[in-house]
Amino acid sequence: MGWTNKGPVHRPVVMGTRGLVTSANTLASMAGLRILLAGGNAVDAAVATAAALNVCEPYMSGIGGGGYMLIYTARDRRLRVLDYNGPSPWAAAPAAFATVEEKDRGPKAPIVPGAIGGWLTPLETAGTMDRATVFAPVIEYAECGVPVTLKAASFIEAGSSRLTSEARAVFCPTGDPPVPGALLRQPQLAETYRQLVAEGASAFYGGTLGERVVASLAAQGGILAMRDVDGWRPEWQESATTTYRGYDIASVPPPGMAFQFLQTLNILEGFDLAASGQNSAQTLHLVIEAMKLSVADRIAYAGRPDIPIHGLLSKEYAARRRALIDPERAHKSEGERFGGLTGADIIAAGTPGDFTRECTTHFDVVDSDGNAVSVTQSLGAFFGSGVMAGDTGIMLNNFLFWSELDPASAAVVTPHKRMGTRMSPVAISRDGRLFMMIGTPGSYGIPQTTAQMISNVIDHGFNIQAAIEAPRVRTYMGTTVDIEGRVPEAVRAELMRRNHDLRLLPDWSPAVGGGQGFMIDPESGVLMGGADPRRDGYAIAF
Repeated sequence: MGWTNKGPVHRPVVMGTRGLVTSANTLASMAGLRILLAGGNAVDAAVATAAALNVCEPYMSGIGGGGYMLIYTARDRRLRVLDYNGPSPWAAAPAAFATVEEKDRGPKAPIVPGAIGGWLTPLETAGTMDRATVFAPVIEYAECGVPVTLKAASFIEAGSSRLTSEARAVFCPTGDPPVPGALLRQPQLAETYRQLVAEGASAFYGGTLGERVVASLAAQGGILAMRDVDGWRPEWQESATTTYRGYDIASVPPPGMAFQFLQTLNILEGFDLAASGQNSAQTLHLVIEAMKLSVADRIAYAGRPDIPIHGLLSKEYAARRRALIDPERAHKSEGERFGGLTGADIIAAGTPGDFTRECTTHFDVVDSDGNAVSVTQSLGAFFGSGVMAGDTGIMLNNFLFWSELDPASAAVVTPHKRMGTRMSPVAISRDGRLFMMIGTPGSYGIPQTTAQMISNVIDHGFNIQAAIEAPRVRTYMGTTVDIEGRVPEAVRAELMRRNHDLRLLPDWSPAVGGGQGFMIDPESGVLMGGADPRRDGYAIAF
């Protein structure tokens, strides 16, 4: 289809034959590559990369957070999903929160941290290296320090107001956010990693490390308890899937919310986007309207114990939703969360049962045998809850923010509830062979960015770097759409004529995500990686 040469790029496509790592930070990608060069497999390298991002991007993900890992085994062409998002605390209920703010920041905001289990479980079951070898790069980075990049400095400044005093002492050691080129050291975190190397996951899930974290939160008024943490394990799952123009698209199942972008693709499949052209006014209008329809269904159904996933992802249901798109005029959207706009002229959720009777980071790894791992993980907001657990160096997530206090919402906060997030790593295959893995950070924008990147490849023949770099849009409440400035003025004018209320973003804006991904040439087997210049992403291969 000619995708290997199409699409304007700001950076070159990174290519290799023996291994590739693409992540949101150069040093994190290098940590994974070091493991591959030492003979490790994709799982070994993925765990090293995941842990390194804790140090290199401490405001995005880490031990105190959670995520999803897609693991593809080349030998049997099998894809498995590991959900390492912990549940809400047993004490979590609307009455536990005096204000909505308490769900966003502070000691009541965290759910059970799942990253330790999410890293060590696959390492023990599918890795080839011991913990000491795999965690050596991150201990080195935390102990010796990593440079603060230009974007890291801006992210730390943006999140610094969330930090407790213990956290400010680490990330703003002079009292002010660090400047680009400063060295960020995290020796307490290095000691925590040494304990994990020595004791494994039991150090946290029932051991002294977990006790220290829980005690720190309790002293500050938190609700997480040892009964929540003790013995917790991540969960192996089968993927949620659909097809798109002959490709098999797989991502995470409920309670994850990947079904939103899968549904968007199902709706778009009924339009000839290749003919209308990449980022033309017609294509963007259809993409925007399709995304609004799937957002409405995500708000209505995500969080329900009986989410009708088969109906939501059926082609018949997509056809019904597609028919609601006005080719000449934008519909109004409720917005990204429950409780937005309401009324007769607002896009409402459908009834998929008729057919059945959610600051984040992403990275991908592939090894010489074709084994591959795709990971999206997060702390929630910048620095999560803003709370550092005592002297452990661990920043705690704020995933309870993504739940609701209104009992009418399907996402209402309840005790010991598996939390659905928008994190959506993707594996794409054709004729039973892995073709591509891709993903992005971006909170509620993740499913929207993901659908656009995939469409750039499959509909428009873009190479992986061009697909990630291409200008993007993001929908909000009403007819509001964020749009990057690289979209031509004539296209923007036509979208406004169709009633889209455009908010112009900079040419390269992290507001529409920061994708990383790779493709495998189906004939030569060459690995091709891409990384987003909207953040600090870099692909490295050999």
